[in-house]
Amino acid sequence: RFHHTSTSHFCSCSKTVSDEKYQDPFQLGRKDLKNLYEDIKKELLVSAAELKEMCDYYFDGKGKAFRPMIVVLMARACNIHHNNSKEVQASQRSVAIIAEMIHTASLVHDDVIDDANSRRGKRTLNQIWGERKAVLAGDFILSAASVALARIGNTTIISVLTQVIEDLVRGEFLQLGSKENENERFAHYLEKTFKKTASLIANSCKAVSILGCPDPKVHEIAYQYGKNVGIAFQLIDDVLDFTSCADHLGKPTAADLKLGLATGPVLFACRQFPEMNAMIMRRFSKPGDVERAWKYVLQSDGVQQTTYLAQRYCHAATREIRKLRPSPEREALVHLTEMVLLRDK
Repeated sequence: RFHHTSTSHFCSCSKTVSDEKYQDPFQLGRKDLKNLYEDIKKELLVSAAELKEMCDYYFDGKGKAFRPMIVVLMARACNIHHNNSKEVQASQRSVAIIAEMIHTASLVHDDVIDDANSRRGKRTLNQIWGERKAVLAGDFILSAASVALARIGNTTIISVLTQVIEDLVRGEFLQLGSKENENERFAHYLEKTFKKTASLIANSCKAVSILGCPDPKVHEIAYQYGKNVGIAFQLIDDVLDFTSCADHLGKPTAADLKLGLATGPVLFACRQFPEMNAMIMRRFSKPGDVERAWKYVLQSDGVQQTTYLAQRYCHAATREIRKLRPSPEREALVHLTEMVLLRDK
């Protein structure tokens, strides 16, 4: 795949050079994420059998738990930085649980908006139970996350994490619009990417840093790391829509084009193929638009340019996290930026 070849030589220079031995983020975060999905299901205790079945559908323990893992690693890195504490506080772990609940609720709602038929390699909630019930299930997961958030009992944390929910809605509205001007269009795309994907990671990282350390500089480091990793994650997601096969990705490829969305590879390709401008403005709605746009992207350097942009965001994330005191968790968060660039699904 194209982005593999373009990142393999690039990433080797950013391998960890500290004395800390290499850490696998998933191994390191596992102890704090034990029983994560069981704990989420406890938050979703409901008497209605059908609603319970719907809520449990994506919390089947088969997800990567990427966001909760970043959150617990950040919690440990900040705790060690502040007072060399080796423990994750219960409230910090709650933030990880809440982050996964908000993320999953947003997926359920996204699938309804996009009329998607597959997610994580299986049928979507809206395909099985219908749109109305899927919307309500997403609402219910969000409300349960809000109850768990209130239980933390810290108004600052409530404020930080409710910002995520606002950003998700604003990001969805941004995605419904498009800009005529090319520069505005790219800024619009990056703002949408931040609100829909990166805000959750940035604000969850900030929340656990606030719970673990009183220093505002550390809160900003945590936020900036999460923001940059989150944007890079979505940029690679947009690349995979063009370079990965549907079976591997767990959802259809060219999905964004079919939804009328111009992502990074399309916007970069447009600079080489200006005739794509008209297609972007009509959201690839004419017969043959999707196929032509797909061809233009693959003939251009759109995939490569989007990958390079993701690398820049990952390097920014690494610069931020290296400001913390060395720890295995800090190194795992550095390594995570490389994993984001090299992922293939």
